[in-house]
Amino acid sequence: MDNLLVKLYQSPKTILTTKEIALLWREKNKNNLKSKIFYYLKKGNLRRIRRGIFAKEERYDLKELAVSIYVPAYISFETVLREEGIIFQHHNAVFVASYLSRKIECQGNKLVYRKLKDEVLFNRNSIIDKKNYSIASKERAFLDTIYLFSDYYFDNLSNMNWEKCFQLAEIYDNKQMLKRLKKYYQDAQ
Repeated sequence: MDNLLVKLYQSPKTILTTKEIALLWREKNKNNLKSKIFYYLKKGNLRRIRRGIFAKEERYDLKELAVSIYVPAYISFETVLREEGIIFQHHNAVFVASYLSRKIECQGNKLVYRKLKDEVLFNRNSIIDKKNYSIASKERAFLDTIYLFSDYYFDNLSNMNWEKCFQLAEIYDNKQMLKRLKKYYQDAQ
């Protein structure tokens, strides 16, 4: 196995962007980089997922892919709420907080991006860094959701840390959202 391939496989990431590959290979010349990437695509050592985004193997982390397409981004909304048992509905999509709103399909996977204002998106409070992606805590995902949706139904709010929710609510700087939070809190009691 050659040195460039070793560098690719030493990276813990399952998804790599063109920029990340350039950094790994220390390749500044765009034409050389394109040629090398094309070579490894042809040999089957890389897989093109989307323009400028590649996977090292057929199996890759879908959440890692979701936050790699539009940066900055973190996993939130229904994806976190479902995993935490706050909603029971199954959605065949990964929901992502981002700087824009988009619905895309990538290799048969649905990805839903929802726009949050910069003050919220860039605030790292209650954002958990996993191995290769960032994900909201259940409280942050709950607040992201009620920030964007005025009348959302939650199946189970019994495990919610309400004190943390009220502290986090300050980053949204939104009086209507705070009213909704108070109502959800009262209904959960």
